[in-house]
Amino acid sequence: MTTTLIIIICIIFLIAYFFDLTSSRTRIPAVILLLLLGWGIKQLTVFFHLEIPNLTSILPILGTIGLILIVLEGSLELELNKQKLPVIGKSLLLALLPMFILSLILAFLFMHFGQYSFRNSLINAIPLCIISSAIAIPSVKGLSMSNREFVIYESSLSDIFGIIIFNFIAINGTINTQSFTHFALQILTIIIVSFVATIGLSFLLSRSKHHIKYVPIILFVILIYSISKFYHLPGLVFVLLFGLFIGNIDELKQLKWLKVFDTDNLNSEVQKFKNIVIEGTFLIRTLFFILFGFLIETEEILNTNTLVWSVGIVAGILIVRYIFLKFTKLPITPLLYVAPRGLITILLFLSILPSQSISFVNKSLIIQVIVLTALVMMTGILKKPQKTTILSENEILEL
Repeated sequence: MTTTLIIIICIIFLIAYFFDLTSSRTRIPAVILLLLLGWGIKQLTVFFHLEIPNLTSILPILGTIGLILIVLEGSLELELNKQKLPVIGKSLLLALLPMFILSLILAFLFMHFGQYSFRNSLINAIPLCIISSAIAIPSVKGLSMSNREFVIYESSLSDIFGIIIFNFIAINGTINTQSFTHFALQILTIIIVSFVATIGLSFLLSRSKHHIKYVPIILFVILIYSISKFYHLPGLVFVLLFGLFIGNIDELKQLKWLKVFDTDNLNSEVQKFKNIVIEGTFLIRTLFFILFGFLIETEEILNTNTLVWSVGIVAGILIVRYIFLKFTKLPITPLLYVAPRGLITILLFLSILPSQSISFVNKSLIIQVIVLTALVMMTGILKKPQKTTILSENEILEL
């Protein structure tokens, strides 16, 4: 039995690797194929009457670790210089304002049709308005470098600010001067923690002579994030800043205090560290989305009671996004379609307290919105013509 299970697990991961390998050519996001694979495995277990333990409790753990690694992987790939300021500014705008507007619209609709309090309506609306970096980042590998960079920045910032806003609303029963003061202290605290932890981990990465050092650093990153979350601090800020710092050490060489680092050796170690993070992210992301696909019930996808709401929400996402893309003069295709909901939506939905939940936002609605936005993204990416290498390089220079 043990040997059979090992064989099955190996085959599943090799299939997932094949999806990842071919996604840039087929232009079908690997995430969609992983969800289908997980759902297919579930149907096989039902057909053969196999007893599988309840795996629901594992999903938030995998999701949290996957989120950390995905944001870390994305931030390691980003260049931080003056030329990148326009794309960073536009991605911040697209990450914040559409999420803010959609959250308010949905909250008012929930409050109007369900007679819920505005606060509870807003708590349930926010998870549906956050772009999932876990789905967006790995799905745009076949796009041009400029589009990929924008998606990485936008989805990462959407995750970070979405979690910050959600926690702020969910924790504070009353929004007043005291709650904003406390919030400002939390932001200041995480910035200080990020600075100290980033310096310490970077020093460890550049100076450590032990043959095992990359996994402990990843564990430290996860540990610091988890402790920050325990104290309701925005831990993703630390993950993003750490990745940006060590990934852009060449851009920061002029800073005098960086002489304490062996920057040449640090650059070499960062490349190795990045490879470990990429492969670790692949494993965790694969497990999460296969498990999520496995836990999807067909009845939940086809629930007609929530279908009108889910279609309306997806339509709202596209309309608001189209307006802001036009306003910022960014390319409509394919960026209009790359706004999937996923990992963060699931994690925040699972964290809503029973006293704060509303009947409109249930598992069926969450699954339908995730599936619909993933299908919209797939359609948009399939419509986008392939970019040549020369064009991609020109776009890099333009940024």
